[in-house]
Amino acid sequence: MEDLDRTLDAVGPRLRALRIQREATLAELSAATGISVSTLSRLESGGRRPTLEQLLPLARAHGVTLDELVDAPPTGDPRVHMRPLTRHGLTMIPLTRRAGGIQAYKMIIPPGLRRSPEPRTHEGYEWLYVLNGRLRLILADHDHILVPGEAAEFDTRLPHWFGAASEEPVEFLSLFGSQGERAHFRARPKNSA
Repeated sequence: MEDLDRTLDAVGPRLRALRIQREATLAELSAATGISVSTLSRLESGGRRPTLEQLLPLARAHGVTLDELVDAPPTGDPRVHMRPLTRHGLTMIPLTRRAGGIQAYKMIIPPGLRRSPEPRTHEGYEWLYVLNGRLRLILADHDHILVPGEAAEFDTRLPHWFGAASEEPVEFLSLFGSQGERAHFRARPKNSA
């Protein structure tokens, strides 16, 4: 309870500092929030404790989160840390954790990694999307160069190979279904009869 009291006591000076930083008057803040000038003045001076109904419009008017307004303690790290794998010079960062189904990876081919094309086959279906660099994709008898923003999808039972198309690094996303699952379906318009 003591921590809550300290937190609420610190809101007043923070409200005043935010308003002064924005060069806003109490009247302008009142118009933006619907809270009376006298109430705003008492909140800023510490003569009144804020309620949640007052804090939400104040945070919105000042362009801060509620956590920033009350100086809430930081939460734990929200990022998911996946362990990269390196195979044949390629770095694969798994983006999914579940077993089975479609798996997502961010793939990175470092600068200067030159591998001889050795097309392989295996069960599955793959979808690639290039983020940075130029990706060379050999698919059966076809040799493609994919640039950022381009995608390819193919049945992995076709002989395939991919690598850097230049000395620059390549980053791309890969969705892979080992059982041949496709990442999406194609909708076709109904035939009008």
